[in-house]
Amino acid sequence: MEGSQRDAVTVAGIDCGTNSIRLKIARVDADGTHDIVPRMLRVIRLGQDVDKTHRFADEALERADAAVREFADVLAEHPVDGIRFVATSATRDAENREVFESSMERLLGVRPEVIPGSEEAALSFLGATCVAPRHDLAAPYLVVDLGGGSTELVLGGDGVSAPDTQVQAAFSMNIGSVRMTERHLRSDPPTTEEIREAATDIDEHIDEAFQQVPAGKTRTIIGVSGTVTTMTALALGLKEYNHQAVDGVRIPFFQAFDVDNQFLNMTRAERSEYKTIHPGRIDVVGGGALVWNRVLARVSEAAAQDHDEPLDSFVASEHGLLDGIVLDYGRRLLSE
Repeated sequence: MEGSQRDAVTVAGIDCGTNSIRLKIARVDADGTHDIVPRMLRVIRLGQDVDKTHRFADEALERADAAVREFADVLAEHPVDGIRFVATSATRDAENREVFESSMERLLGVRPEVIPGSEEAALSFLGATCVAPRHDLAAPYLVVDLGGGSTELVLGGDGVSAPDTQVQAAFSMNIGSVRMTERHLRSDPPTTEEIREAATDIDEHIDEAFQQVPAGKTRTIIGVSGTVTTMTALALGLKEYNHQAVDGVRIPFFQAFDVDNQFLNMTRAERSEYKTIHPGRIDVVGGGALVWNRVLARVSEAAAQDHDEPLDSFVASEHGLLDGIVLDYGRRLLSE
C-alpha cells in the first residue's frame, strides 16, 4: 500500500555460474520465499576453457544468450518488483566479460553483478541453512557450495556466541567440476595419474582454505549445488532425479565415497546411461565428485581433531546461492 511498508514483494533471481544458469521467481515476505514458477536451469558451460584462455568462448556466449532469452519470455509473463542477476567464478576470471555483461543487459534490462567469492559464500549460506530448522541440524554448519569453477566453504555460528545464521568464516577456492575436469581429467575414463594430480591440486586449495575457515568446528556439513545433489541422488539409488527426495537427506560418508569413486572412474558413455545425471553434467560430474570426496574427507579429519563426536555424514540441500540471492534481495526491497 502507498504510504506504508509492503508486506511482500515479487522478485527474480538469476545465478550464472561456470556450468549452469538458473532463474527463480518468488514472493518474499516475513516467512521467507514462496516460488511462483518452478525454478529454471540451463546448462550453458559459460566457463568453457576459461581456466586456460581467460576468455569466454563465442559458442559459450551464444548458449548464454539462448538461455536468457528463455528467461526473458518467462519474466514477461510474470511481472516482478525487481531482478537481481549474479555472476560468479567464470565471469570473475574472463577478460572479455564486458561482452557477456552487455548482452545480458540488452536481453533482460539488468546488468549482471560479478560478485566476489566472499559475497557468494554469504548468500549460499543464507540459502542453504534454511533446511536446518526443519531437520534439527547441529551447529556450527559448514556449507559447501561446489560449483563448476569455484567451491565455497562457509562456516556459520554455534547458536551461543553467534546466531546459527551468522557467517563466521568463509573462503572461495578456485576448484570445481569444470575446472578440475579441463585441467586434469582429460582422459575417458581418467587415468590414475590424472586423478592423483587432481587430488593433489584440490588438497592444496583446501589447505589454503583451512587457514581461513576453522573447519574442525563443524558439526553439520550442508552440501549444495548440482554436483552434490546429483551425487546424493545417485547414492540414494534414484533412477531419475527427484528434488524432494534429495532435499534435506543425510548421507553417510562411506556411501558418498563409494558412489563418488564409482562415477569418477566411469567413462562418459557409462555415465550417460544414468538418467539421474543431467546431460550437461555428464562430462564433468566426475571432477566434481573428486572435489566433494576430498572436502568431506578433509573436514572429517579436521573435526576429529577438534571434538570427540565423529563427523561421518553430510546433509544435502536443494537450496543455496540462488535462494540466498532471492531472499536477500527481497528483504532489502521490503526494508526500503
